[in-house]
Amino acid sequence: MSRDLRIEVIPQHIGIIMDGNGRWAQARGLPRVAGHHAGIQAVRRTIEACGELGIRVLTLYTFSTENWQRPQAEVSLLMRLAEQCLADELPELQRNSVRLQLMGRREGLPLSLLCALDQAIEQTCGNDRLTLNLALNYGGRAEIVDAARAMLAAHQGNELDAAALDEKTLVRYLYCPNVPDADLIIRTGGEYRLSNFLLWRAVGAVFWSTPILWPDFQREHLLVAIQVYQEQLGGNHVRA
Repeated sequence: MSRDLRIEVIPQHIGIIMDGNGRWAQARGLPRVAGHHAGIQAVRRTIEACGELGIRVLTLYTFSTENWQRPQAEVSLLMRLAEQCLADELPELQRNSVRLQLMGRREGLPLSLLCALDQAIEQTCGNDRLTLNLALNYGGRAEIVDAARAMLAAHQGNELDAAALDEKTLVRYLYCPNVPDADLIIRTGGEYRLSNFLLWRAVGAVFWSTPILWPDFQREHLLVAIQVYQEQLGGNHVRA
């Protein structure tokens, strides 16, 4: 499915709230884990498409701070799945020159998952085609609280002048401070809520929601979202 896109107005940072894995599995009479496995395939397709389109940063809402309230069995399964996915997808990340970053709290994550993350982050640190942020154990409010704590510690250590505090200074204490503000936020599954995602960085983003469940998300849906983004910015489109 082709779309008229304005090449010079491709969003540089896209954030995606990947919703609908469970509903996808339920509709097919499958266990929830089947939906999560299918969701991984959608992640792979989206990473490849973003790289091809020239998008520089992709942030995926992988596991929120609120997700710890899910049944323990499902949480444990999601942690194991994330660890296995890192091992399985690392060669593909290298092939596509994707740099991986963790965006979220390390505290609470299993040690084995942290080791896998650290290994993948180290091995992909030189890649420069696309930066992939895994918003894992992430919450927008938690991110701002953690930034405030870090700034307070820096102030107490005489490393930060409170009188000079401004928005640019605060950004330096957010998770992944090198990441720019989001241009486009996509949510699958039909909801119209940010759900505590990128609260600071989404302040100027275009928000696009689709009823498509995450495992069914395809390149064509990404192109529709980008077209909506471009329409919000205005101007004539040319074929990409």
